[in-house]
Amino acid sequence: MTLSIKEIQIPIADEMKAFEQKFRQFMKSEVMLLDQIMNYIVRRKGKQLRPMFVFLSAGVCGKVEESSYRGAALIELLHTATLVHDDVVDDSGYRRGFFSVNALWKNKIAVLVGDYLLSRGLLLSVDNEEFDLLKIVSTAVRELSEGELLQMEKARRLDINEEVYYQIIRQKTASLIASCCAVGACSVGASAEVVAKMHAFGEKVGMAFQIKDDLFDYGDDEIGKPLGIDIKEKKMTLPLIYALNKAAWLEKRRIINIIRNESHKPKKVSEVIAFVKESGGLKYAQEVMQRYVEEARALLYEFVDSPHRQSLEQLVQYTIERTK
Repeated sequence: MTLSIKEIQIPIADEMKAFEQKFRQFMKSEVMLLDQIMNYIVRRKGKQLRPMFVFLSAGVCGKVEESSYRGAALIELLHTATLVHDDVVDDSGYRRGFFSVNALWKNKIAVLVGDYLLSRGLLLSVDNEEFDLLKIVSTAVRELSEGELLQMEKARRLDINEEVYYQIIRQKTASLIASCCAVGACSVGASAEVVAKMHAFGEKVGMAFQIKDDLFDYGDDEIGKPLGIDIKEKKMTLPLIYALNKAAWLEKRRIINIIRNESHKPKKVSEVIAFVKESGGLKYAQEVMQRYVEEARALLYEFVDSPHRQSLEQLVQYTIERTK
């Protein structure tokens, strides 16, 4: 049975509450328009999995410090900046069921808000001379951008193999969760070796997290993303890559042709979904996801058992059993 986020948060409930206040402070601005937008962003936060990874990792490696709060804020600030910019690039009107910043305040303001968030994050670290934390998170943001661009480049040619797919999701998704865990460890003064171990743990969790996201595209009910959205966007995900590798040459050509030219037709998208299911693509992706989870657990078990470690393990379970 998967626990709820609230139950998983028990060992860090006080930290999460304190973080909310501190984060609001970090977001404050003298400019009224900016302050208004910052309040809007803070109000529509999601499940807050990223700060949870930071505080639980810090708790596994030591005791949560002021530095842990700044590390969690740094990740939230830089990540939110990339999301605000993403929405401008995608011309997206919504984010998590709310209007996006660009939908309410226009693109120019949204880009400047993204820049502001980025600089707030950088200054938070620089002012406190926490350069190790800044290096971990800046590296993740660089990887994130590279992963997105690599995916765009490949979407044009539809020539992704499994190896390239893993590279894309490692950069695009796993790098961020890895940085949360590394920042948590680093913020409590853990050794470079322990920080690296927590980074590796977070990366494996991130890989599993993204594969779970890919599986939502083929769900039988309307949970998570609308069905076939990756196919419509010409994104090559693990279930599809596996199915295409197994297919005969003619069938492969037919499916790629649908994705390239007819993915705007719901009936054709359903054809691709049926093809993937029949080829065992979903089963294969679930097995790979489970393998990453087992590898993450093995790394976690190298740390002393504690309520924080147990919650971190439950959080890993939650990421692969979530319904959206």
